[in-house]
Amino acid sequence: MKRTVILGACSLGLSVLLLSGCQPAANTNQPTVVTSPSPERVDTASIQTEIMRIENDWPRIIKEKDVAAIKRVEAEDAVFIYPDGSVGNKAQDVKDMQTGALTADSWVVSDLAVTVLDADSAFVAGRSSVHNGKYKMPDGKTVDISGDYRFIDTFTRRNGEWKLVAGASVRVQAPKASASPAMTASPAVGASPAMKPSPAMKPSPAMKPSPAMKPSPAMKPSPAMKPSPAMTHSPAAKPSPTMKATP
Repeated sequence: MKRTVILGACSLGLSVLLLSGCQPAANTNQPTVVTSPSPERVDTASIQTEIMRIENDWPRIIKEKDVAAIKRVEAEDAVFIYPDGSVGNKAQDVKDMQTGALTADSWVVSDLAVTVLDADSAFVAGRSSVHNGKYKMPDGKTVDISGDYRFIDTFTRRNGEWKLVAGASVRVQAPKASASPAMTASPAVGASPAMKPSPAMKPSPAMKPSPAMKPSPAMKPSPAMKPSPAMTHSPAAKPSPTMKATP
């Protein structure tokens, strides 16, 4: 009986080996499909909230001269461009805070807008209004920094903490009053060209007296009118012979 069972088992095992040997070999030329990891989910809202919290804390840090906060927030390799065009870094900010070089009666942050680039980087643009702000220069001179500023700060997350790595700010220039265009005086009315006196009226050529009127040749008296042969009275009319009276 055992022998029959053993022979049967051997026959079955031999059949399995034969069948497996007849199966086609696996095709190893099929392209390998690599599934790309799903994009990392960025929690934009929480990042914006954290960045805004840091920015809104600056007035307190400046007022209380919180050096520890400066050291915690700013990265060791941070670079800053100040309104006057000079370049600063974390070491300078820490020194200013320790020596009290930067002071202000009030420092208000507003108009914050945070842009999240990815899970570990973001930048924020905003406005600062400084009242009675003073900054003591290295040479001892004090500069009035009161006014409004626009700034942009760049943050990156390192070892799970947000660090300020770069920043720049500019002063907001007060707009000039747009007065109506100055009434431009009409071009000075040029006096009419000086009236040049008409060329001096040259007197008409002196009226030369007409050649002296030579008296007409003296009118010679007409030859004395010789009396016609003396108007001798016609011979006295002789009285006609006395008219003799008729007898």
